[in-house]
Amino acid sequence: MFRCALIALALCAPLVAAAQVQRNFPYNALRGGLAVGAPPEVLVNGKPARLAPGARLRGPDNMIVLSGALGAERFVVNYTLDTLGLVKDVWLLRKDEIGRMWPETPEEAARWAFDPVAQTWTKP
Repeated sequence: MFRCALIALALCAPLVAAAQVQRNFPYNALRGGLAVGAPPEVLVNGKPARLAPGARLRGPDNMIVLSGALGAERFVVNYTLDTLGLVKDVWLLRKDEIGRMWPETPEEAARWAFDPVAQTWTKP
């Protein structure tokens, strides 16, 4: 009986592990494209930018990713800027997150309404 329970548990474990957890992004995060050059130099939406000291890049699994390991590939991301305009936090998005509406400019964010619990934006 105990063996059957262990086998059933072992068979269900991958299904639980595969479930995606909703990540919470701050209200000031913007959507864009990111390509890493020679760190800390990056391109955000095709324009030169720079990673802030201590910038955090998180992969689709929400684990920290080193900027040098990303190569020249372009990623769809949500990102925040610090007070000096440097890229502070970056989240590489999963397909389900890319499908959600998210502002790409501060002007869009100022016009739209953000629900932090549902992590959704609505246009007026």
